Amino acid sequence: MADIHPFRAYRYDTRRKFPAEVLTQPYDKISPEMQQRYYDLSPDNLITIEKGRILPGDSDRVNVHTRAAEKLRELIAKGAVVQDAQPSIYAYAQDYRVPGQSESKTRRGFIALGRLEDYNAGVVFRHEKTLSAPKADRLELLRQTKAQTGLLFMLYDDPAQKLDAALEKIETTSPSVEFTDEFSVTHRLWKIGNPATIQTFVQVIADKKLVIADGHHRYETALNYRDERRKQASALDRDAPYEFAMMAFFNTRASGLTILPTHRVVRSVSDFHWNRFREQASEYFDWQEYSSARSRESGKAANHASFSNYSGDMVKAASTESHSIGVYSGAGLYRLTLRPTVDLIKLFPDLAPGQRELDVVLLHSLLLEKCLGITASAVVAEQNVSYVREIEKAVEYVDSGEAQLAFLLNPVSVQKVVELATRDEVLPQKSTDFYPKLLSGLVIYLFGQPA
Repeated sequence: MADIHPFRAYRYDTRRKFPAEVLTQPYDKISPEMQQRYYDLSPDNLITIEKGRILPGDSDRVNVHTRAAEKLRELIAKGAVVQDAQPSIYAYAQDYRVPGQSESKTRRGFIALGRLEDYNAGVVFRHEKTLSAPKADRLELLRQTKAQTGLLFMLYDDPAQKLDAALEKIETTSPSVEFTDEFSVTHRLWKIGNPATIQTFVQVIADKKLVIADGHHRYETALNYRDERRKQASALDRDAPYEFAMMAFFNTRASGLTILPTHRVVRSVSDFHWNRFREQASEYFDWQEYSSARSRESGKAANHASFSNYSGDMVKAASTESHSIGVYSGAGLYRLTLRPTVDLIKLFPDLAPGQRELDVVLLHSLLLEKCLGITASAVVAEQNVSYVREIEKAVEYVDSGEAQLAFLLNPVSVQKVVELATRDEVLPQKSTDFYPKLLSGLVIYLFGQPA
């Protein structure tokens, strides 16, 4: 069963610091430019803890992780970060526009401590694999700070939407925190301390399966840290602070969830020939042309109407479970649809049925590997493939000559992510982009004194 608890979170004192000055995006989304901007905003910005600078002369005794622990002690000592008086859970709402669309949405969830469970316990499920390097960095940060500043993004399924109704009611009151970030996302936070209300949340979640939407590295790092501390302890204490992690929970049935597609741009493929690629790909896909090179002016992208028609058709294709992938090159814009005669079981006998049905798997296994010769290891190393959220940016890479092809994907549905995860099937790298991201530092879970 899923075991959640209220906690006394540490939070920035908003009477002293405006949230936009001190909070950050998650560590893995912080570019060098963003990192510098956060440093410039305030000396108390979370960046020193979340993703500090590596300095010349760093050693085992003095380094980015020890500085993070020192900064956290400083923020608490001077009252810039203070602990809530009573154990609480926290309602969290994000108001946003889907990139490239005019539609506004609100994503509602709540924050609590969740018990860390091994995957084989059948309570928490992953939907993607992790890399070792980010986990090593986050583990050392946990060792030094004894704190979690980032939120794990967890999905649960509740058709009755009992908690969503409670969250909407809470939303009619004034939030403890409200501000708009650099991506025009408005974040609102409410503290819920009423024991009866908290118990309702605990009971509803108790029989749910939890799927990690975002934060796989942090979850597995927390598991590794838990196991490390268990070995150091003289006896197993299931209620020890390190047995829990700070999680944000969202119902898969709620209307505010958005997964964006992550498009692929291909570069530096030796001996690449468009006609040969098209001939090879035609063994598996039918082609529909939306624009040709002749419809473009001065090497610019295909006209807006072509992309609009293409986008509409791709959405329709996704809704009817048709396997469709867009491809853009100097030769034009095309939609590739899997031929009905293609036997996916014969092509991929070792893949689980659900994975064979994913467009991103067809892209990687057929178009990248079989037609372009880009191996799975080269994809992981990003030798020939880069990832882009915006179609316009993917097209620009091709038009500028920086890329040879752009492959355009529809997003995976939330239901498909949950379905595969709860069957212990993982999706390929960069298959999902849950938008928007959950802010770091909005609440902080401190489970020991910083080193």
